[in-house]
Amino acid sequence: MMTKKTISASRAFLILFLCHMITALEVPLDSILLKELSQPPTITQQSPKDYIVDPRENIVIQCEAKGKPPPSFSWTRNGTHFDIDKDARVTVKPNSGTLVINIMNGGKAEAYEGIYQCTARNERGAAISNNIVIRSSRSPLWTKEKVEPKHVREGDPLVLHCSPPVGLPPPIIFWMDNSFQRLPQNERVSQGLNGDLYFSNVKPEDTREDYICYARFNHTQTIQQKQPISVKVFSTKPLTERRPTLLTPMGSTSNKVELRGNVLLLECIAEGLPTPVIRWIKEGGELPVNRTFFENFKKTLKIIEVSEADSGKYKCVARNPLGSTHHTITVTVKAAPYWITAPRNLVLSPGEDGTLICRANGNPKPNISWLTNGVPIAIAPEDPSRKVDGDTIIFSDVQERSSAVYQCNASNEYGYLLANAFVNVLAEPPRILTPANKLYQVIANNPALLDCAFFGSPVPEIEWFKGVKGSILRGDLYVFHDNGTLEIPVAQKDSTGTYTCVARNKLGKVQNEVHLEVKDPTMIIKQPEYKIIQRGGQVSFECTIKHDPTLIPTITWVKDNGELPDDERFIIHKDSLAIMNVTDKDDGTYTCVANTTLDSVSASAVLTVVAATPTPAIIYDRPNPPFDLELTDQLERSIQLSWIPGYDNNSPITNFVIEYEDGMHEPGIWHYQTEVHGTQTTVQLKLSPYVNYSFRVIAVNEIGRSQPSEASEQYLTKAAKPDENPSGVQGIGSEPDNLVIIWEPLKGFQSNGPGLQYKVSWRQKDVGDEWTSVIVANVSKYIVSGTPTFVPYEIKVQALNDLGYAPEPAEVIGHSGEDLPMVAPGNVQVHIVNSTLAKVHWDPVPLKTVRGHLQGYRIYYWKVQSLSKRRRRHVEKKILTFSGNKTHGMLPGLEPYSSYKLNVRVVNGKGEGPASPDKLFKTPEGVPSSPSFLKITNPTLDSLTLEWGPPTHPNGVLIAYTLKFQPINSTHELGPLVEIRIPANETSLILSNLNYSTRYKFYFYAQTSVGAGSQITEEAVTIMDEGKMAMASRQVDIATQGWFIGLMCAVALLILILLIVCFIRRNKGGKYPVKEKEDAHADPEIQPMKEDDGTFGEYGDAEDHKPLKKGSRTPSDRTVKKEDSDDSLVDYGEGVNGQFNEDGSFIGQYSGKKEKEPAEGNESSEAPSPVNAMNSFV
Repeated sequence: MMTKKTISASRAFLILFLCHMITALEVPLDSILLKELSQPPTITQQSPKDYIVDPRENIVIQCEAKGKPPPSFSWTRNGTHFDIDKDARVTVKPNSGTLVINIMNGGKAEAYEGIYQCTARNERGAAISNNIVIRSSRSPLWTKEKVEPKHVREGDPLVLHCSPPVGLPPPIIFWMDNSFQRLPQNERVSQGLNGDLYFSNVKPEDTREDYICYARFNHTQTIQQKQPISVKVFSTKPLTERRPTLLTPMGSTSNKVELRGNVLLLECIAEGLPTPVIRWIKEGGELPVNRTFFENFKKTLKIIEVSEADSGKYKCVARNPLGSTHHTITVTVKAAPYWITAPRNLVLSPGEDGTLICRANGNPKPNISWLTNGVPIAIAPEDPSRKVDGDTIIFSDVQERSSAVYQCNASNEYGYLLANAFVNVLAEPPRILTPANKLYQVIANNPALLDCAFFGSPVPEIEWFKGVKGSILRGDLYVFHDNGTLEIPVAQKDSTGTYTCVARNKLGKVQNEVHLEVKDPTMIIKQPEYKIIQRGGQVSFECTIKHDPTLIPTITWVKDNGELPDDERFIIHKDSLAIMNVTDKDDGTYTCVANTTLDSVSASAVLTVVAATPTPAIIYDRPNPPFDLELTDQLERSIQLSWIPGYDNNSPITNFVIEYEDGMHEPGIWHYQTEVHGTQTTVQLKLSPYVNYSFRVIAVNEIGRSQPSEASEQYLTKAAKPDENPSGVQGIGSEPDNLVIIWEPLKGFQSNGPGLQYKVSWRQKDVGDEWTSVIVANVSKYIVSGTPTFVPYEIKVQALNDLGYAPEPAEVIGHSGEDLPMVAPGNVQVHIVNSTLAKVHWDPVPLKTVRGHLQGYRIYYWKVQSLSKRRRRHVEKKILTFSGNKTHGMLPGLEPYSSYKLNVRVVNGKGEGPASPDKLFKTPEGVPSSPSFLKITNPTLDSLTLEWGPPTHPNGVLIAYTLKFQPINSTHELGPLVEIRIPANETSLILSNLNYSTRYKFYFYAQTSVGAGSQITEEAVTIMDEGKMAMASRQVDIATQGWFIGLMCAVALLILILLIVCFIRRNKGGKYPVKEKEDAHADPEIQPMKEDDGTFGEYGDAEDHKPLKKGSRTPSDRTVKKEDSDDSLVDYGEGVNGQFNEDGSFIGQYSGKKEKEPAEGNESSEAPSPVNAMNSFV
């Protein structure tokens, strides 16, 4: 019994101690201050706990930390000190603890597998990282096996086993045929979670010899292929129908254990004839709404973000017309440790008290253990100022030697959590961070906020003084905020002056002066007036302002809330606006806006444009004002008003507008009451209590409004309780620990009586608290302090006066202030879609850690370096924001063959949360840009020299250049095309054995392993042979000789005689064998292209320089043609990048890429065999 009493007393003391705890210091985020203060180490970045590395790349184990002085780093591997200096392959990044293990030059990743832990240490303590388990990814080959053909009777079930090799991480399984077409799946044929292919019943069309199971290992980007399975279905009629039985799982019951927060997948696949359908139910409950999904034709039940409440029995029922069967799966949800309250850094001054609290939950309940500076607290050096009580460490009367980093470890059989939190004991005299002599300016009758940001340890006391020798400020005229700010709720002209802020603690005192100037408000003392003007006339609006002499005003005119027309007819003077030659489109509302640096006022007037008077005989104008207003039938809430209309000025009165003035609350201000038809001269008006009414009437016709009538006699209604409550009630937080309740106050006449006040009530939603209320007056805001961060509150604001309360108000829901999100998104994964596009996945943060309205997630990403140029560039971070609770997003516009980093942050109304660890990813190679230049020099009789520059953007590793060229004759026809492949390291080439005096066209492009890039073209001419030129000259001389001319004339005469003879013979009936000639000499214009050798007939006239269409051939076996199937691998092709879709299909690696080449006819359109591509990939 004594023991129990002692424990109870100890707990009571702890509760009392926590209730009287001095709040720990908050260190302002001032860069100069932070550089000067000593601080224990804090781990800022580390690799994930389970880190699977690519065996083809260097291993980078991240460990970054900050502290003052900067910390030093050390590592352990498998629990023992890891001596980095003894391994030449291991280096540490400068000014960092990050390890880089070089395995690119002969090293093996498997040799460095193990459990690593980083320690960051300085004179104030030591912080440690998580245990980082390094494992090398593996993609083993399929074990060789002899696959026997399957002979199955029509209607029977069939299971094709995949049994993929065990990889790290496990592979993704999919089934395809020899042509890389996805095998169709449906309710009858589907793939199980284990990768096997299940047939509920087989049909003759299931017969084929190429059922192939593929295993895709994402980490190493490799695919392994199982030997094809042959299935032969033979028919036996009639078919025997049968009731369902389960193919998987076996038996009637099974058990499943899943961890909290994971995705629960339950599967039932049945066989039967006809094909059974699957239905899922949860015994004793409903499937969770919005988290339940059915996949694989309802054969798989998927529940996301499972919790302990999802434990229970789930039953799948398979049914067809002959009967049903079922299987019950008992699901138990366990939980790895998760934080309830993670320990937070503690900054104390000598002699103060504090606590570190570490609370976690899990299933089973996690064990909490403490370490100090990385050493179990039980064997650490004793500190008389600390006391460990389970999940809490209590500090009392701390001294500077008490500074240390404490680690809390919460663990159970499913995982662990490790958090570092330092206790930093500082003795610092006060400092004021607000700049000295800062000037504040406000308009009179507005609040003024004077800052005094401070820091010190112990926390300094703040006092404010006005003037050089003024007394300390106190009283209701001022509000003193905890952060040192002085608020003057209603600043007056006499508030102007110098204010002194004094901060003092036991180590010293410091003060700072700021200055306040209260300015006169800006007013419009002569406002623009309503105008009616005829077309073609001119009009002027006046706008005279009065302002504080120390402020410089600017006057702006707007029309219908938009800019004035850009028209020289509009002339703006200092105090007026003039419009010349008015047109119909000038009709509208004109507003004068007066702005200073501190305030803004405006006034408006309407311009009505009317037609010019056709003759002076009839004058149309606004009506004359009504007169003889009389009040009768005077009651508490109504009265009758009558009047006599004025002259309508030749335009009938259409309606009367009745306005009222409240002489008690708003004298001189007229409000709209109602309006009646132009034939009516009496109206019954509804009244409000406690208003001193006066009425006036305005007549309206097509021209405009009359001047108001003379005011009626006054009528004071009796006071009453308010009829309505304030509108626009909201609850929002301006700070993480407050709730600001605001409302639209009632206008004077709405008060219904004297003594208007507001009853403000609030209570935290869904916790059963009683209402807390306060009555306030002459305000429209009330601040509730000391609230939890971002919790919902029920709020109501009720009006009351001296006669009683308004009706019960409606409740609204508000939230206390937001704070920055606590955690970063986890499990950030990057899936490369192609060389310029990546898809990013992340796990959403728990909503309770958002601590505000979730606005979305923000991705910061930047290019680290180009993998082809191997040089770093200026880091330009890009930001993409995804609204809402999204868990993925696309990164467009990436550069091929580059290294990128990214991190993800959650965003609420307060700002961004912490960033996730930087994720490194690399884009694959793409096709290069065109060579930077192509120059052709040194022409000779039979050679040309080509020089070129590499592509500006290689987008990968160049493997070769391709040069194609062809001659161009004098009629611009292109000759045969010659192709030359050039090594990638060459930058020039001499082409020999060319024809002299011939123009050549060159096509030149670079290639990477992905394919060919853009080509660059050029033309050049070889020089002419001088000997040939001389011979041509001699031939010209012969042609000018007389004997040669005579000979040519004789030949021409002989040809003419022969033509005459042929004409005579034709008229006598002779026949010319045209048909035989045409058959023997077919027109070359209609000769088809020879498909075997790729040569062409004559070129067309306008298409000489365009690439000719390539001939087509029937594809050989196993050649993928895009038009053959809707689910072909060619559909997914993008370049020749070996990538995959999320559903397991290939992208690009197995699709043939055809390049556009000029005038080349010796290629076919068939794609390269995907079987060869597959063998080379594997």
